[in-house]
Amino acid sequence: MKKISAETIIEVPFYDTDLMDVVWHGNYVKYLEVARCDLLSKIGYTYNDMRNEGLAYPVATMELKYIKPAKFGQKLKVVTEITEYDPALYIKYEIFDFESGEKLFKAKSMQICINAKTGESIYVPPEKFVEKLEEYA
Repeated sequence: MKKISAETIIEVPFYDTDLMDVVWHGNYVKYLEVARCDLLSKIGYTYNDMRNEGLAYPVATMELKYIKPAKFGQKLKVVTEITEYDPALYIKYEIFDFESGEKLFKAKSMQICINAKTGESIYVPPEKFVEKLEEYA
């Protein structure tokens, strides 16, 4: 499989920090979601496209590794990469300090395609999604 990846830049807002002046740990999941949506948008197959096809891709598992804290005002580069998409969607994430390139965080997620009305799992990726992935790669 060809590399399918994207970069997303996020600047840490004040309201994402805690009393220790660092990003509260739960907000990293939000950054992953922002980057995942950006990746899907760049590929050309968004959550709205899924919804229009009667599909959803809920997150089934996540693995998170905190390396070094991010702080208010810090510019972050989030690199997302689809490592597999059949039968489930596996995405790898790395968050770096934009200026220094130092790695701050890494994660993996697995999402399963489901029928949005019934909630039943679909064990093959949607044709339109595969076409967009092949065009992007």
